[in-house]
Amino acid sequence: MGSSRRILGALGLLSCLALSGYVPTAAAAVPAPRELPRVPFAQRYQAVQHGGLVRASNAGIGCRREESPRAASCAEVERGAAGVNGDYEMFYSEVDEDPDTYNSTRAELKVPQGAKVSYARLYWGGNLRVGEQKPPEDNGRVLVAEPGGAYKEVLADTVMGHRTDAGSDAYQASADVTPLVRRGGAGMWTVAQVNIAMGHSEVGAWGGWTLVVAYEDPREPVRRISLWDGFEALAARAGDGTVELTGLDAPPGAAGRVGVVGYDGDRGVLGDSLGVTADSGRRVNLSDAENPFNDVMNSTITDFGHQSFVRQPEHMNNLGYDADVFDLSPALSGGARSLSFRFTGESQGHFLGVLFVQTDARR
Repeated sequence: MGSSRRILGALGLLSCLALSGYVPTAAAAVPAPRELPRVPFAQRYQAVQHGGLVRASNAGIGCRREESPRAASCAEVERGAAGVNGDYEMFYSEVDEDPDTYNSTRAELKVPQGAKVSYARLYWGGNLRVGEQKPPEDNGRVLVAEPGGAYKEVLADTVMGHRTDAGSDAYQASADVTPLVRRGGAGMWTVAQVNIAMGHSEVGAWGGWTLVVAYEDPREPVRRISLWDGFEALAARAGDGTVELTGLDAPPGAAGRVGVVGYDGDRGVLGDSLGVTADSGRRVNLSDAENPFNDVMNSTITDFGHQSFVRQPEHMNNLGYDADVFDLSPALSGGARSLSFRFTGESQGHFLGVLFVQTDARR
């Protein structure tokens, strides 16, 4: 992402967002939800149940050609080399054989066999202004295919984030897809027609999707599950962002995990971090082998530093799209009634869209 970008603001707190159901194709005439330049983070879903959270993610656009003499090759970047999207001409990823789609990617959803899906939400977003300008009117629509199934139109069902600045035109949309995921179950999910601009600019192209799923399974421990979302810009020297989770009642030694979806974070551009504090105790920086503590938003899609599910394509550096899950257990060693997540921005800024948390609960 280029240095000319103007990016303001920091994460806000608690704002009410409306919840509504999955919108089928027949409801295509329903007016699109309104868009705001900033959507403060708010809790979307919460449950205490035997079970947990899983997710599937992928980026919708990738490197086609180097545009800077200092840039690593596209092949090196795809294997995980440092590189920023503003140094490349970017083009759509396409894994289906449908001539009517201009981008499509797949990712595996690992719902345990025999588990029941209790909630599912699909998030997607990207940059609309690069070498071309994509129409914002298309932000609220994607095509989704369940494992072995045909595409179905999915429409955003809640307030969408949409912000323009000197170099980018960024957005995030989402929809409740619980009925669709209950029918489709585990396997390879395909998402197409994510509204993303291709080409080359100083800011660069980026975008992708994440499907977050809560499930019930009596064979698993009792866990507290919390899903938060919003659309917030975060930049160095613009203040830190904080999201507070209360009422956890996690016992000492509890296990936990936290997932984050971010946009336009650059691999190799330092300064961004994610820390968590349980109750009023010490702060723990969340990091792993693929996400250093000072470069957390680094264009990776990993669980605990590993690629734990199949993706098509399966790039290590996703050039501006992050969907990572971190081990939260070190912050829960003494138990926790509340957790405070603190984000700091990298020097060139990025956007945050989703936070999902799973912690063991007392029986």
